[in-house]
Amino acid sequence: MSDHPIEDHDRGLAFDLQTISSQILERRKALAWFGSAGVTALVAGCGGGGTSSSGGSSGSSSSSSSSSSSSSSSSSSSSSSSSSGTCVVDSTETNGPYPADGTNTSSGATSNVLALGAAVRSDIRSSFVSSTTTAAGVMMTLTLTVVNTNNSCAPLAGYAIYLWHCDAAGKYSLYDLPTESYLRGIQVTDSNGQCTFTTIFPGCYNGRYPHIHFEVFASLATASAGTGRSARLISQMALPSAACSTVYSGSSTYSSSVSAFNNSSISGDNVFGDNTAAQITQQTLAMSGSVSAGYTATNKIGIAV
Repeated sequence: MSDHPIEDHDRGLAFDLQTISSQILERRKALAWFGSAGVTALVAGCGGGGTSSSGGSSGSSSSSSSSSSSSSSSSSSSSSSSSSGTCVVDSTETNGPYPADGTNTSSGATSNVLALGAAVRSDIRSSFVSSTTTAAGVMMTLTLTVVNTNNSCAPLAGYAIYLWHCDAAGKYSLYDLPTESYLRGIQVTDSNGQCTFTTIFPGCYNGRYPHIHFEVFASLATASAGTGRSARLISQMALPSAACSTVYSGSSTYSSSVSAFNNSSISGDNVFGDNTAAQITQQTLAMSGSVSAGYTATNKIGIAV
């Protein structure tokens, strides 16, 4: 069983602020390498920063630099369809409590992988800061397409996507695992509005349906020079139920995910559950593959530009 308690995860800013001191993370290890010359970009100066945590993970205040408002737990944006009727605006979701995007602090350290050039990478399975550990799990190749819902779902080129998720045991790098930085990375969309990440199938932990976090920025320059607050969209993607059942029961690496997944559902999830049916459909990955061969997944991200 994963040791993530239900109340620590993804219920939005108001809940995160109320429970900000509920978890004690082993951050002293992280502080040692946060201060090293090779990772100084990870420690941002205080002021205008996120919510401080007294030794534990904190929920972060996330906001969009466009018409999106500040993050809230599963606050659905408009579900208006484009003229072609094939895409909708993705709902805005919380990025907390483990974004490492410069919007929250823990024990005085603010991690912001957006500022690191090494974070711009397609294969995000390995740590890239203080270790080179590769996250264990079933390989997954994820291709994302960013589209403009105000222009017949036309592709948006040159947009930067920061993506992160938990490992097979339901743990997050830089927080649950302070010395690891795997399963985090940034890619830029091509002329087709697409970019691809090579990662692993995420695990499941108590209190949440299996998911992937992401932030979309208008450009790589905007992402690299900013924090999660400059994102055009902060949201999450859901894993298809059938694939979750197959992976969690078919690989011993995911043994701690089995019970947590059996006790979860996308309709009952505190992030996805209040979205429209169209939004949930768009937020759920289309996926094919197997435990032995790995999985190929795709997802469309709708932004009103």
